[in-house]
Amino acid sequence: MRGIIMKKLLISAIFLILGGLMPLYAKELPVNIAHRGACAYLPEHTLPAKALAYGMEADYIEQDVVLTKDGKALVIHDIHLDTVTDVAQKFPGRARDDGRYYALDFTLAEIKTLKACERFDIASGTAVFAGRFPLWKSDFRLHTLEEEIELIQGLNKSTGRNVGIYPEIKDPAWHRAQGYDISPVVIRILADYGYTKAEDNIYLQCFDFEELKRIRHELKCELKLIQLTEEDFDVAAVASYANGIGPWIKQIITDIDANGRPILSDLATSAKAHGLKIHPYTFRADSLPAGMSADQLLETLFNQAGVDGIFSDFPDISRDFIRTRVKAK
Repeated sequence: MRGIIMKKLLISAIFLILGGLMPLYAKELPVNIAHRGACAYLPEHTLPAKALAYGMEADYIEQDVVLTKDGKALVIHDIHLDTVTDVAQKFPGRARDDGRYYALDFTLAEIKTLKACERFDIASGTAVFAGRFPLWKSDFRLHTLEEEIELIQGLNKSTGRNVGIYPEIKDPAWHRAQGYDISPVVIRILADYGYTKAEDNIYLQCFDFEELKRIRHELKCELKLIQLTEEDFDVAAVASYANGIGPWIKQIITDIDANGRPILSDLATSAKAHGLKIHPYTFRADSLPAGMSADQLLETLFNQAGVDGIFSDFPDISRDFIRTRVKAK
């Protein structure tokens, strides 16, 4: 009899323990998106920065994509080369009339000769983020979208993890004005590597509203689409073609009141009402909104506004907050 009672008590204890753990494991955590890789620690959009982001256990790693003169998909944040490479020293005289050096004016082979570095201000030559990786140290290079996908997919195979990709199509209207149609190029590459369906581990993003609609309707793209935003927009209209939004943080947290409390807009509430995911940009622990700490910013975004993910220069810090501080929905 005593044995039966002890067995029942043991079973009850197991169920109580499991029951207590269920909310921890059952909830869907927000996604941690490595913005340009782990770019707080290594130069943005370099393969070492992407490998470090992978090691920091980001859920997704971002790729900004522009085209080269020979139509290759280059991973770099801007259509210009001159804020993150030594192009002005390697190819003097190749700037356009505005004094800028454009990726579209160089072949991939030429770009591969450039040394990449931490982002710097052209006028002063100083780093934009003074406390990050020192300028012009070590040896970093730019790479193609294919090369980065192969790195991430290769690490997925060797580690058994499933980290997603998060490419952005940069300045599609400008590319078309130059005679290049970037969106079909990117979509074709993604398809070549197995990214074709909504359930695939990828989000495709763009700031251009008309282009993202074109990607969905004209180019028949079935991937999860994120409409990037930096000003007011029609949420219902975006919900007709996109799966989510990527707003600027200031569109969600508009200000701080006299008591130091964040003031929230209604954007997150409206987006949720229309079934849209919310992935704001960008968490930078070394460049925070005035009057806010890193913890307060993440607390407000995740536990008050209820965002579904974050673009982060510091994927280790955002990872730890998501795993330990985000409340169950």
